[in-house]
Amino acid sequence: MLQPLTPHIVFDCLALLLAIVAGIISVRWKLKSPMTRTAAGIGAGYFIALSLGSMTGSFALGTANLYLSGVSNIGRSIAGALFGATLTVELYKLQRGTRGSTGYMYVIPFCVLVIVGRLGCFFSGLADHTYGTPTTLPWGVDFGDGMQRHPVQLYESLSMLMLLMFVIFMLRVRQQFIVDYGYYLCVGFYGGQRFLWEFLKPYAALLGSLNLFHIICLLLMIYSIAMSLGVRNGYRTT
Repeated sequence: MLQPLTPHIVFDCLALLLAIVAGIISVRWKLKSPMTRTAAGIGAGYFIALSLGSMTGSFALGTANLYLSGVSNIGRSIAGALFGATLTVELYKLQRGTRGSTGYMYVIPFCVLVIVGRLGCFFSGLADHTYGTPTTLPWGVDFGDGMQRHPVQLYESLSMLMLLMFVIFMLRVRQQFIVDYGYYLCVGFYGGQRFLWEFLKPYAALLGSLNLFHIICLLLMIYSIAMSLGVRNGYRTT
């Protein structure tokens, strides 16, 4: 039996399509040369690690967060996918001895994926469990329960749109900066803005006032800072 066509499915498919197109354009525009060098140093295992890490992180952490919040359902998480993919790829590269950032090629596609994908979360309403806490601000949105809530999905879309514009600008004026620091910047920025929006979500606290995704985002930010400092100091380029 075919699954009903929901806003989430439509925007997920659109997000994936646009992310692929954006990735191809960015490679042809500014990243073809560094990507050729990167491709020579990674094997098929890289993409297996990337796929397994992102899928496992997405479903495991998304479902765990719902469970902790008292919701018995299968969940998916962008933060979980980013965390899982980063972890498994770093472990793979460490085992293989691969040096040099490889994530820069995914920065623009990831931004597009989040920008468009979060629109699907927004239009899915309460069923998606990504809505915000009640607010009296004039831009609050009623997702179907009669309460004006923070449209945190749109907050995230707009945040990542700003990052996308910055990355495009930097690719134009200083390509090597994105090659060296782009992925770490993306991970840190995503973790930082998501950490803030988590305070506006009704998820169960796990540590003090912090929920599961707060902790994941803190780990992403720590990773970003550590890796950026490593590149800057010349002792860590994986």
